[in-house]
Amino acid sequence: MGKEIIPFWEKTYQEKDIITFSVKPNPTVKEFENLLSKQSKILEAGCGEGQNAIYLAQQGYCNTDAFDLSENAIAKVKHRCQLLGTQLNAYVADMTTYQFEKNYDMIICFGTLHFLSKDDWKNFLNNAKLHTNIGGIHIMQIFTDSVPASEDIAPFAIGLAKDEEIIDLYKDWEVLQFKSYIFEDEHPGVPKHLHASNKIVVRRFK
Repeated sequence: MGKEIIPFWEKTYQEKDIITFSVKPNPTVKEFENLLSKQSKILEAGCGEGQNAIYLAQQGYCNTDAFDLSENAIAKVKHRCQLLGTQLNAYVADMTTYQFEKNYDMIICFGTLHFLSKDDWKNFLNNAKLHTNIGGIHIMQIFTDSVPASEDIAPFAIGLAKDEEIIDLYKDWEVLQFKSYIFEDEHPGVPKHLHASNKIVVRRFK
């Protein structure tokens, strides 16, 4: 049997002093958080190191949940929350089998959906839609196949979307913003590389 390939982020999640992706929230979260009240129920799926969920909790959104498949990621989120004095409900869960226990006013997911098969990420998004309150917001970002998957993620990126494919899942919602773009990225121990991405912000209106 071949040696199991471990993604670079699983290794760096174990290092408390290494930032795998960012400690700053995605700018789109800051752009649209004004649509929420402080009592809004928020979920970040595939939160990684938790920069978005931690930011929202720090802004006073006290009903913020975040989960990731990686036990190391969630341990790091909890460690960061402890250092910052931030309250956040962070837990380990699998997006492919996730069972929603309540409805949310905002559900966000960055840089994770493409690591699921297309059937799985579409199923997750459809379930997330059903568990979003009227007026609720989704911010979803997924890599597309407009450029090949970079070497560091190629073994894991099994669900790259077609450009604009994610829009089809939200035809019954109001599209507040959609962006299709290519950006340069780098991580600890990984050379600079390109990703093609779609990011969509949508609101449930009925």
